Amino acid sequence: MEDIDVEVPKYFICPISFQIMRDPVTAITGITYDRESIEQWLLKGKSTNCPVTQQPLPTVSDLTPNHTLRRLIQAWCNENASLGVDRIPTPKPSIDKFHFLKLIKQLQHPDSKMKALKELDLLAVKNERNRKYMVEAGVPKAMLSFIVNCFKEDCVSGLEEALSVLFLIRIPSAEANLLPKQNDQIIKSLIWVLGCEFNTQVMAKSHAVSALKSIIETASSVVLERLEPKFFEMIVGVLKQCTTRITQQGINSALHVLLDACPWGRNRLMMVESGAVSALIELELGSPEKRTTELILGILFHLCSCADGRAEFLRHKGGIAVVTKRIMRVSPAADDRAVLILSLISKFSATSWVVHEMLEVGTVTKLCMLLQLDCATYLKEKTMEILRSHSDDWLKFPCIDKSVLTRYIK
Repeated sequence: MEDIDVEVPKYFICPISFQIMRDPVTAITGITYDRESIEQWLLKGKSTNCPVTQQPLPTVSDLTPNHTLRRLIQAWCNENASLGVDRIPTPKPSIDKFHFLKLIKQLQHPDSKMKALKELDLLAVKNERNRKYMVEAGVPKAMLSFIVNCFKEDCVSGLEEALSVLFLIRIPSAEANLLPKQNDQIIKSLIWVLGCEFNTQVMAKSHAVSALKSIIETASSVVLERLEPKFFEMIVGVLKQCTTRITQQGINSALHVLLDACPWGRNRLMMVESGAVSALIELELGSPEKRTTELILGILFHLCSCADGRAEFLRHKGGIAVVTKRIMRVSPAADDRAVLILSLISKFSATSWVVHEMLEVGTVTKLCMLLQLDCATYLKEKTMEILRSHSDDWLKFPCIDKSVLTRYIK
């Protein structure tokens, strides 16, 4: 339209996009917009007010199709088609909550469930408005129920679509915070999914871990206290897979799951027994993104609070080195966890080899450097505590800068 010398009636133009409206809808404020523009405005969080009047606009469902204006626009476009104006087709009826309720009912019938799942997947991909109506209609709960049924029947047909829908619309807290018995079944079902084979292996596994994260982060303590060894074996198995077999988002979701389960000592022991410490160190040695490092160090801190966890940490030759290396290189949160890990090792597992290793990989130097920064008081105290506890041993080595170390241990 920019290159066509035709005067367009002003009331044909959307106040947001400044383009001819293809599907005009009128808000409760009386202002007409193109449907796509006003829905994006509201659903993407730009504002909840009418862009023209600045009055509140409650929901997209309060948008009324302006059929009269649409017909006028279509007629004008047809009249000016010879001048290069594009014709505007009649928009398809917008999908509402009741359409998704109908699709949920179709899931209960073997002949129609696959067609319904595929349609739900396509509609979830299409736009935010569809995803909003899907949540209102109860699609998240329906997908979780479908996955549980697949687990009970040992059937993977439709699982990829159901997992994709869950990933796209997310699981609201209200849906995730179900009764403990239901949560148990959902968790077992999603763990079972991680052991299945799919055509779209990477995405299916990533979507399953993402759904599991949503369930675990809102689960009650009763549920989290009853987690089984297989649960941690499967999650740790996810961490051992390279990014060609699971997405980075999937790895972070798995880390979130472990971190949420860490407060219970029983869970920490099962993580250690499942090889979590070694898997976390190996993952960190790959220099992951900032958030991944923060999660890894957070979990390692919890695992190093028990003797078995510290033993596994020290059994890996790269443990102390990689934690030391992350200090002052990632974020204040990472510094906090790294120092606390080293504090636990220093206080409870400081053999002569450990003391020498901390000097060898630069831990002592790093801690002295950290004290020069403007970090939290408690973190400085922890750092000085580490330096003081083994200063006599470190001062015996000729490679140590005695003036720097003694400055902080007085």
